[in-house]
Amino acid sequence: MAFSIEPLSDSLGAEIRGIDLSQPLDNKTFARIEDAFHAHSVLLFRDQSLSADQQVAFTRRFGDLEVHVLDQYNHPDFPEILIVSNVMDGDRHVGIYDAGKYWHTDLSYMKVPSRGSMLHAIEVPTENGEPLGDTLFTSTTAAYDALSDDLKERIETLEAVYSLGHRFSRLVEDGDTDAAMTEAQQERAPEVVHRVVQPHPVTGRRVLYVNEGQTARLLGMSDAESRDLLDTLFGHIARPEYTYRHKWREGDVVMWDNIPTQHLAIQDYALPQRRYMHRTTLRGKALA
Repeated sequence: MAFSIEPLSDSLGAEIRGIDLSQPLDNKTFARIEDAFHAHSVLLFRDQSLSADQQVAFTRRFGDLEVHVLDQYNHPDFPEILIVSNVMDGDRHVGIYDAGKYWHTDLSYMKVPSRGSMLHAIEVPTENGEPLGDTLFTSTTAAYDALSDDLKERIETLEAVYSLGHRFSRLVEDGDTDAAMTEAQQERAPEVVHRVVQPHPVTGRRVLYVNEGQTARLLGMSDAESRDLLDTLFGHIARPEYTYRHKWREGDVVMWDNIPTQHLAIQDYALPQRRYMHRTTLRGKALA
C-alpha cells in the first residue's frame, strides 16, 4: 500500500498520508507504520472513520491493550476504549472531562506504565470555525539530550514517586469540585517509584521520565529541594523547541509513544461546545 510520511515538527511527530485505518493492513505496510512510530513518537492520520471495534483492532496490532483504572469512563461495549469528553449525561460526566490538564505521560503512576495511546476525534469543539482543545506534545528525548552534562549527572540515578492521587489533589487545589477517586481505584493505583531517566525500550535513547501531573516528589532529598529540581525539569521539558501543537479535526487519529513524549490538553472550550474522543491504550513493560 503506497503512503507517505511527512514530519510535523523538528523534534517529534509525523503525518501518515494515504492510509485508511478502517481497512486491513498487510504486514509490510504495518511494519513501516510501526517503524515510523518508533522514529517520530507521534503519528497523525487525518480523515479517518473508525468504529470502536476497528480502533481496538488496529491498536492491538501494536500489542496488548489496557483497561483504564478510571473505569467509570470506559466504553460500555469496549472496555479497552476510554472516553475522553466534556459531554454530560444528566449530572454525570460520560468521559474524562479535564482531558489532561497538566503535562503528563499516560499511566506513569502505574507499576507498569502504558507503552502508547491512540486518540480518535469524533467531535471537536470549534469557535468561529476554528478548532478548540488543541493538544501539545513534547519530546522528552530531545529535552534530555539538551540538558547540561552536570544536570544529566545529577539526575542519572534519581528515583521519583508517581501517583494518580497526586493528579487528583492538584485538580482539587485548582478548584475542580468533581475530582475524586473511589477507594477501589486508589487500591488499584497506589504510589509507585520509577527512575527519572529511562532508556527507550526499542531505540535505547534516554528520556526524561518525570511529569507535572503525576510525579509527586523525588526520593532522597528534602521537599523543597525536590520541588525546585522538579520545577526546573518540568519547565525544561515544556520548552517550545521540543513541542508540536496539534489542532484537531473530526476524523483525526493521533497515536503517541508514552515513553519519549508527554502531552497537555488545552482547555479553551466549554459546553455547549462538545469534545468527544475515543482512546485506546497500549500495555507496556516494566521500566528500567
